[in-house]
Amino acid sequence: MLPSNLVARRLVPFALPSLPSAPLPSPREAHLWCVKPDELKDASLLQEYMKILSPCEKENVLSVKGEVLQKCALLSRVLVRTTLARCLWIEGLSSGCLFHARLDTDYRINPRSFKFKKNRFGKPEVEWQHNDVSFLPSLQFNVSHTSSLIACGITVNDPIGIDVEEKQRRPNADVLSLASRYFSPPEVQYLKSLVDSDSQKIEFIKLWTLKEAYVKALGRGFSGAPFRKFTIRFETRGDLVSEKLKTGEFRIAVEPVSDHETLTANWQFALAEITGSHFAAICMGIDENDTGKEHDLLKLKVWKTLPYMEDECLSDSEAVIKISGLS
Repeated sequence: MLPSNLVARRLVPFALPSLPSAPLPSPREAHLWCVKPDELKDASLLQEYMKILSPCEKENVLSVKGEVLQKCALLSRVLVRTTLARCLWIEGLSSGCLFHARLDTDYRINPRSFKFKKNRFGKPEVEWQHNDVSFLPSLQFNVSHTSSLIACGITVNDPIGIDVEEKQRRPNADVLSLASRYFSPPEVQYLKSLVDSDSQKIEFIKLWTLKEAYVKALGRGFSGAPFRKFTIRFETRGDLVSEKLKTGEFRIAVEPVSDHETLTANWQFALAEITGSHFAAICMGIDENDTGKEHDLLKLKVWKTLPYMEDECLSDSEAVIKISGLS
């Protein structure tokens, strides 16, 4: 369970500082904001985070069994709210604006003000409270977490699905047996072609991460997009020379089976290693109007954060290693 003083009145005064703003993702770019739960040990800060949540979210968090899982549930919700709020910088609003009551003094949407809904398959999205939101960027988000890393992916306009998995995670059962049960035949054959068992395990985790990101981007749930009904493929681009191929700069594509109408192929993927400990997969929708750019690689920017307290850009550092699908 979370520390008992999380829901009790604080004895030591503490207030959250202003939330720094963040740039919006550009076209064909995803932003990934990450939190490491083990790095947050301040009970007063956790208590302040609880105040950001809706009453329903608070109830859900406090109902989670176990201190570690409860902390992750809290941080996941806080990360989504603060990441969205960072990107929604609104300037020059008059006092009569519809959003005036929902904005803080810096003319940013307060993280507390967000309300969420789920589509009929359970994927969460922002539920705007007013019809006049045309001046706001159409942010799309998705969240994923392990016990040691929580990540929130953000795009503008394009639907997104993400998944993070620990590199050292090892399936309890035999990898090939699991693959035969859940993966498509071409993916199983790919794993069988790897002689080394450690390589099989690593590639299994990568494939699983990419497949889960695709299912989450579709937003139809696992029953609407069974793992066996589509294949993740790694494709080289004709204009890439061998030196670039060595860096992992190649395209990842999805190939649905022909008789499954709900699965589509107009998606882009990226795979990266984050902080030396996790694989992160991103799946983004391809704009139908971007003719001729469907083979362009995605751009990715990554931050590690302790919301309100500390932000560190990890992009272009050794903490983010591009594996495939990234420019």
